[in-house]
Amino acid sequence: MSKTLKLSTGLIVALGVWSAGSGLRATRTKAEDLVPQKRLDAERDVRFPVLPPPPEPFRGKINLRAKDSTPDFPQPIQAPSGAPNILLVLLDDVGFGASSTFGGPCPTPTLEALAKRGLRYNQFHTTALCSPTRAALITGRNHHSTHTACIMEAGTGYPGYDTVMGKDTATVAELLKQNGWNTAWFGKNHNVPDWQSSQNGPFDLWPTGLGFEHFYGFVGGDTSQWRPATIEGTKPIEPYLGNPDYHFDDDIANQAIKWIRSQKAISPDKPFFAYYAPGATHAPHHAREEWVAKAKGKFDQGWDKVREETFARQKALGVIPAEAKLTPRPDGIPAWDSLTADQKRVYARMMELYAAYLEQTDHNIGRVVEAIEQTGQLDNTLVFYIVGDNGASAEGSMQGLLNEMTFFNHVPENLKDVLRRVDDLGTWKTYNHYPAGWAHAMCTPFQWTKQVASHYGGTRNGMVVSWPKRIKEQGGLRSQWHHVIDIVPTILDVVRVATPATVNGVAQKPIEGVSMAYTFDNANAPSRRTTQYFEMLGNRAIYHDGWVACTTPPIPPWDPNSADIDPITGYRWELYHVANDFTQADDLANKLPNRLKDLQLLFYTEAAKYNVLPIDNSRTGRMDPAGRPSLTRGRSSFTFYDGMSRIPEGAAPDIKNKSFAIAAEVDVPNNEGAGMIVTQGGLFGGYALYLEKGKPVFHYNFVDVAHTEVAGQQALSPGQHSIRLDFRYDGGGIAKGGEATLSVDGKTVGQGRIERTIPVRLTLDEGLDIGLDTGTPVNLSYDVPFKFTGKIQKVTIDLK
Repeated sequence: MSKTLKLSTGLIVALGVWSAGSGLRATRTKAEDLVPQKRLDAERDVRFPVLPPPPEPFRGKINLRAKDSTPDFPQPIQAPSGAPNILLVLLDDVGFGASSTFGGPCPTPTLEALAKRGLRYNQFHTTALCSPTRAALITGRNHHSTHTACIMEAGTGYPGYDTVMGKDTATVAELLKQNGWNTAWFGKNHNVPDWQSSQNGPFDLWPTGLGFEHFYGFVGGDTSQWRPATIEGTKPIEPYLGNPDYHFDDDIANQAIKWIRSQKAISPDKPFFAYYAPGATHAPHHAREEWVAKAKGKFDQGWDKVREETFARQKALGVIPAEAKLTPRPDGIPAWDSLTADQKRVYARMMELYAAYLEQTDHNIGRVVEAIEQTGQLDNTLVFYIVGDNGASAEGSMQGLLNEMTFFNHVPENLKDVLRRVDDLGTWKTYNHYPAGWAHAMCTPFQWTKQVASHYGGTRNGMVVSWPKRIKEQGGLRSQWHHVIDIVPTILDVVRVATPATVNGVAQKPIEGVSMAYTFDNANAPSRRTTQYFEMLGNRAIYHDGWVACTTPPIPPWDPNSADIDPITGYRWELYHVANDFTQADDLANKLPNRLKDLQLLFYTEAAKYNVLPIDNSRTGRMDPAGRPSLTRGRSSFTFYDGMSRIPEGAAPDIKNKSFAIAAEVDVPNNEGAGMIVTQGGLFGGYALYLEKGKPVFHYNFVDVAHTEVAGQQALSPGQHSIRLDFRYDGGGIAKGGEATLSVDGKTVGQGRIERTIPVRLTLDEGLDIGLDTGTPVNLSYDVPFKFTGKIQKVTIDLK
């Protein structure tokens, strides 16, 4: 398939034509098309066959003397006349039934206000997981076509799965930037390959390498909202230090407002493209106390009752058909009435934190929208507000979590510990998540949740589109069936920019989405998307002409294990006539086996076309960095120096499931030495070697479930010392224990046993630091940045 694609693209280039891809006409290159838009008719819908366009010829006059000559400066490319600003908002892990705008229990007044002056879409779909949705959103191609079948931490070595987005899939930001827009990205990224996220780069797949002139956010899949792993451009920064009132969600809104105001103050006629992707409502659920207080007591009735209430509101609002059926609660999720009083108290609190987080985020989005309105340009700003990159997350297990890292490392939490720390939930001291029962309720009225690409609970997300200058109907509902890959062709269609044949010298894959602009003026227009495949972690489906064939999930998303079945023959399939069955409530597989078979064959046709093969149903095991390219593979010794920080796990020495040694050469000051020597991770899992009141300490944090400390009894004297930690792993599998020995200048000063070690992933957002600590401390005996008061000559980590 790839050879055919390359030949076809090459033929297009050779013939001097390009495909609009978004429904625009394909046009043969003409000489006049090769000059900037300022010299063209402003109403033309096709601009440049290649990007960047050739340099404009000099149109002045040159003689021997300057006084006899006429100057002519090269002019910047200008967007088409009257081109809109674009605000693309993407929330995280918000199910269809969460927001009040789509009948949910969580207030979203900004989303409601935009819906009242725009359109709600109730059959919009994502990919069921974050990185894939985000890659598809900004490129207009299917997630496997962009090499992003899964999250960045789970890539495998196949074309659809390797997480390395190709140069043949230029982003919408790259196209708009080269057509006269200013571009910026605020918030979550999660599209940088795991092994390319360090300060060694490469940076071509970071936002600033993908057409975004400005980036302020975080690179990974999630981060603390109180102490985030923030990046500005490509540089790590720590904006929370010295700012006890800091919250990341407020910060990115402030940054977006500042950027928008700057654009319009300096170049009011130049349009902008702002991609705004908050961390909400992905775990950890961190909201300010004033928002948490507003949610208090509103979920005491439990998830079964909330689901019924949401379903009734959805019908009253008209966002689901009157005849739609409420799908049943899965057997694995307990009935709310079966829970103990303690469980109900904790679980209701966890849902309050989630709702507060969503409402706070919607409020901050409102501040950004208000800033645009203050410039006088909101009427000509095209706003896409996508309410989630997948369904709500059931990765919080049956009882919710103090620490999401326990899920990814297959470590159960004790409810007694959760009860003991209930007041810590939502603070910087937890990486909290709610129970799967709430996730299922937030996906009302559908089956299943995030991760499950086979069912609408994982892939159906609400969306609002507002553009008063162009969309005249206010408060309308649109039910055409569409997918996240349709956003880019919609943008390109309405701003009159076609996909060029080549971008930056690379022939481009065709845009695989279709424009939704036809829906703006016609609620009854037939849907122009007739076929769409889905696949995630082995769960798969095919939509075609009002029908969906899909696999039955062999293992629920709240179980981190992989299904021990063949990925092709081990799955049962279901069949739904979704044109009449909005919620996938009536399985027709047994009644219509021939139709099911036809759709199964269509799925595999699409799978071959879009690099979906081979089907892989493994799950959290993919998250081990050892399975991907690495800056560290093949090396057993690593040397670091004072001040190095935020080295991500994909670029750090992999100490998991093996013996290792840490050796530090330090100068202790005349006054008592203190501070961090080396640490990786933090309060939610990791290790640290530091001085506390002059005494050497090694602390191992097993995902905040067990803490082990080995320490010397005497403070170190001033001067040079060699501090060494040797860990001897038991072997015999993963997550085993071992013996830790701490020595100073060759003499043993402490020994201890670490019973369990982290098997899969130390951290998602905190890195390796030398001479200081960023993010959270590895335990609560100190706090960041905990800079070393002496000097560190070097730190060496040896893997055995």
